[in-house]
Amino acid sequence: MSKNTNNLDRASIRIRGRLLHFNSPKIMGIYNVSPDSFYDGGSLNSIDKTLFRAEEDFGQGMDILDLGGYSTRPGAENVDVEEEWTRIYPHLRALRKVFPDEIISIDTFRSVIARRAFEEGADIINDISGGNQDSEMFSTIGDMKIPYILMHSRGNSKTMQGMNQYDSMVLDIIDDLEKKIHRLRENRVSDIIIDPGFGFAKNINQNFELLRNLEDFKIFGLPILVGLSRKSMVYQTLNIPVSEAIHGTTALNILALERGAHILRVHDVLAADHARKIWNKFFLETIPA
Repeated sequence: MSKNTNNLDRASIRIRGRLLHFNSPKIMGIYNVSPDSFYDGGSLNSIDKTLFRAEEDFGQGMDILDLGGYSTRPGAENVDVEEEWTRIYPHLRALRKVFPDEIISIDTFRSVIARRAFEEGADIINDISGGNQDSEMFSTIGDMKIPYILMHSRGNSKTMQGMNQYDSMVLDIIDDLEKKIHRLRENRVSDIIIDPGFGFAKNINQNFELLRNLEDFKIFGLPILVGLSRKSMVYQTLNIPVSEAIHGTTALNILALERGAHILRVHDVLAADHARKIWNKFFLETIPA
């Protein structure tokens, strides 16, 4: 079997003046400080719990901590701007103080939250709406000169499940991302990560089709993030509760890495790190420290 050298590209982004290279995959840990997230809502209900888990996860291989205060699960209730910021701010402030050199991403679709988080030391903005829900997001990102995760989605948490009709799903997603990348470039955004948006306006079969064709997104020459962790394509396929979906998630993460994913966004850092090390050993013949 030949090595899958197509995955060994040199995509990179600039964070706080230094380059983050993706010649080896990265792990992004999901930190939900909203009480209604689909899997871990309410588990990080104190700053001490957040800091304890962050110390553990950074020690187990987490490269990026993704902090969010607004649940985007299907059917989630709307939360106003001030409530979202009230949830995020104390945790961000504490994390930045305790882990000054680690990479912190903020999961928000609101430009106001993005700017406030940037001023408090956030390194990346992860926008699950891809700019759809805030017309000021792209210009705000350009003003801040901060890396941006552009995800494909349609509608919002209450409407997206009914918006999964496509002429040709993969091509339609690529077309949508291409137009937005052009707009981001017009707004002087240099560092872009793309996320095809598993589970957002896509049913289970469409999610598997998207994963089978993940390599098509290399056309942009940008880092690719995938978020498959404990989603319905795992637990409904296996007919298990979401609490038991870690092994199915690991299987999907390996498939995503084989198809060119640069970043795995996960709830379970250690399992993802083990998957990465096995993948690195198989394809790169090395296990980076």
